[in-house]
Amino acid sequence: MDRERITETSKNRVQKETKGKRVLFVTTKELSYIRNSQEIGLLRESASALNIIGSDGRRYPVRLLKVYWKLLWTSAAGYDVVFIGFAPQLVLPFWNFKFRKNRVVIDFFISMYDTFVNDRKRFGAKSPAAKLLKRLDRSTLQKADRFLCDTNAHGRYFQEEFGAAEEKQITLYLEADHSIYDPGDDSETRQRKTRPDRFKDRFMVLYFGSVLPLQGIDVILAAFDMLKNDSRFYFCMIGPVGDQYKKPESENIEYIPWLSQRELADYIAMADLCLAGHFNADIDKAKRTIPGKAFIYRTMGKPMILGDNPANRELFSEEEDGIYFVRMGSREALGRKILEIEESRKR
Repeated sequence: MDRERITETSKNRVQKETKGKRVLFVTTKELSYIRNSQEIGLLRESASALNIIGSDGRRYPVRLLKVYWKLLWTSAAGYDVVFIGFAPQLVLPFWNFKFRKNRVVIDFFISMYDTFVNDRKRFGAKSPAAKLLKRLDRSTLQKADRFLCDTNAHGRYFQEEFGAAEEKQITLYLEADHSIYDPGDDSETRQRKTRPDRFKDRFMVLYFGSVLPLQGIDVILAAFDMLKNDSRFYFCMIGPVGDQYKKPESENIEYIPWLSQRELADYIAMADLCLAGHFNADIDKAKRTIPGKAFIYRTMGKPMILGDNPANRELFSEEEDGIYFVRMGSREALGRKILEIEESRKR
């Protein structure tokens, strides 16, 4: 699969929208957020002038207020294109009196309706809150001249659920931050020398994540439980796994609540196999998005297991060395695949 050609084509389409234009970039997520960094990098290459409104504050409400305050004092007349990054739905109040005459490009990275109704189950599908969120998503997509999404599968969902116009869609796949996640010299000799003694001579399997429902943490932990007494393995779970999950305990399973990105990169470099996912079979969003960690693992040249779904197959194929798919929602399938990969090294 020509992943590089596909991703370059998508980036070129984004840059075509802003080439030689004066661009105002607005985001409510931290400026250091990987999607913001990716888009700002593309805009710096293509725009004739770029002004950025955002914040790196830790608390989201404070960040949002800072962005609103800056927008109040910013004239949209000086820009050809207004590019709204993360959560354009929250910048919607400024549309009618600020951006009506501008060309507007948005990153519809998340749907408010899909996130809070289908994914996190905060509201029932027929509740007033769900109807309001669906209306907000629909209105945001209608007002934009172009909308970005992270996979073709997500784009099709936005068309079917919210009436998004297909001709407005640009699929921009995520990328890893190469300044942090670099393959380096990942030879087996170096890998073994730099490993801690607790897993120096074992097959180390790693997963990291923010522990969202769609990731399928329960499936991963159940697969670890299947193999916890097999001394060939060492399992490393990085993320805030709470008490709502049944965590298997064994001398070959390690839980790390949090690591900096550079520390995480070191752990990934030491892993023999990485789990990407998503593994939840009950949340449709898990089938429409490619996990950001998959791009990190590929950048670092690590073998990985992906959930078998349409989104992952847009960019990845089992014909590639080190790419494996498993049936989503099955601890047995995941556990067997881990065993199969470890055993294949000896052939």
